[in-house]
Amino acid sequence: MTLSNEQFDRIATTVITGFLGSGKTTLLNALLTQDGMDKTAVLINEFGEIGLDHLLVREVSEDVVLLNSGCICCSVRGDLISGLRDLFVKRTRGEIPEFDRVIIETTGLADPAPILHTLMTDPLLTTKFRLDSVVTTVDAIHGAGQLDNHPESVKQAAVADRILMTKADLADEATRTTLETRLRALNPAAPIHPVVNGDITVSKLFNAGLYDPTTKSMDVQKWLRDEAYEQHGDDHAHHHDDHGDHDHHDHDHCHHDHSHDVNRHDDHIRSFCITFDEPIHWDAFVTWAEIFTQMRGESLLRVKGILNLVGEDAPVAIHAVQHVFHPPASLPAWPSDDHRSKIVFITKDLGPQVIRESLYHLNAAVSETADGNTVKE
Repeated sequence: MTLSNEQFDRIATTVITGFLGSGKTTLLNALLTQDGMDKTAVLINEFGEIGLDHLLVREVSEDVVLLNSGCICCSVRGDLISGLRDLFVKRTRGEIPEFDRVIIETTGLADPAPILHTLMTDPLLTTKFRLDSVVTTVDAIHGAGQLDNHPESVKQAAVADRILMTKADLADEATRTTLETRLRALNPAAPIHPVVNGDITVSKLFNAGLYDPTTKSMDVQKWLRDEAYEQHGDDHAHHHDDHGDHDHHDHDHCHHDHSHDVNRHDDHIRSFCITFDEPIHWDAFVTWAEIFTQMRGESLLRVKGILNLVGEDAPVAIHAVQHVFHPPASLPAWPSDDHRSKIVFITKDLGPQVIRESLYHLNAAVSETADGNTVKE
């Protein structure tokens, strides 16, 4: 992993996921009729699952049709990588119109983490596409039971950037409130939108990534939403290093761990934000990332953060899914006067303490080595 600037001229990609019967098809039917869907390509599992006859303009090929909204709809018969590659090749050859956004609909039983992993690791896809948002549909009536009985639905809600509580008109207020409370505990940062018959504007679903195409800039606060973890009273942990007149290895460090188990949906999924007051050595972070992705990668459902690095004036954004860290992005400036490193974690069977302590001690070791080398010189 090397420090490099991210290229933001790639095609924005949104993943729509949700458990069986939670309204993904209804949502897509509604989205495909909106004006804002022009220059969008949609990858679905089977054309038969979604009514296209009244939207169809022409059939481009067996697996690709053009809709009257300007949207391109593709059926993915093989794996996702092949589907996206074929889509891009057709675009390059001029067989389909230009598009600047892709929406991928997953199956109801899909674990979204491998899909995000694919978008971040395939050599071709990473140069042509960028993950913009994960949208998860949750059934207002049956969602609680699905969270109880199906681990896939828990992961789908945990990794979301946006959560849509579908069939909101069919559930009473108490049921909706209980489910919303549970979803906020599982994923404090994701806005939750009640939806009826898929009726929601596309602007509420897209542009959740680090790069804001409307302003041509990077919106760190919107992307990270670390304040949601503070407001929710979660495992928001801080590291304070007061060097003062003490040698580096002699000073005391305090860990203020505000653990109330609010974000512990069950015994497996956790959501928390870790904050470091002191700058982090890049070598220490890389070592930590390599160790954790190799040993506990399956437990890192999603990681995103902004780092204050030693020797760097500007912040660096990091993003990971399971075993893979996306190339870091050097940002032009800090979004506020707060220059602390903040890292948001969504994990499975992995709490904040081991992450916090390991990164802290690795950083301290690298700092001590650097201080020793300076003294020798």
